[in-house]
Amino acid sequence: MSRILVVEDNADLAAGIEYNLSLDGYDVRIAADGKEAIAAVGEWRPDLVLLDLMLPGADGYQVLQAIRGAGNKVPVIILSARGEEADKVRGFRFDADQYVTKPFGILELLERVAALLRRSDRDRGSSPNQLVFGEVMVDLGARTVMRRGVPVAITPKAYELLLALVRRDGTVASRVDLLKEVWGYGSFIMTRTVDSHIAELRRKLDDPREPRHIITVWKVGYRFMR
Repeated sequence: MSRILVVEDNADLAAGIEYNLSLDGYDVRIAADGKEAIAAVGEWRPDLVLLDLMLPGADGYQVLQAIRGAGNKVPVIILSARGEEADKVRGFRFDADQYVTKPFGILELLERVAALLRRSDRDRGSSPNQLVFGEVMVDLGARTVMRRGVPVAITPKAYELLLALVRRDGTVASRVDLLKEVWGYGSFIMTRTVDSHIAELRRKLDDPREPRHIITVWKVGYRFMR
């Protein structure tokens, strides 16, 4: 589930954007001022930022400058009522990805968000022999896993379980299906084996308290989200 930070001091507009993004399956947070936005980018690590320019604390240009100054390449879409060419040029000079003038159509915004996230996934360097998601890179040929550039040791079955989830491309896998595929068990055997290995994957590759990539589907099973 992709994380999107909405930086907007108009509470009604921020709530409307949050509502529509949530309907599309995104995990959304709101920052109402520039300083809160800078902190959220560093701590929460969003996959995309929607950034207003006229903010209390620090304006949108200062927020963008702080993000890029820290070496963070997170996609940023500026949303602003300031439609002058000079404002747009300044935004692009600070390395904004897109500039959208208010008022805007929500469907257009949703499409821009989806397109930027798709481009971001490609730019992170995935190849036929690599799986990249979040902070994790899996070398499929070498069967090695790294997180934040550091090797991570996972058990062979946990590795096979990860690939079984990935191959489903976001569709839900039941525990029985995963037992059959990874362990070869018959459907009549019900164990907590899958759950314990899911816990291992979350602990080492995700966030156990708030999983982003290995998602529980209540009473059904699990699915993998980039």
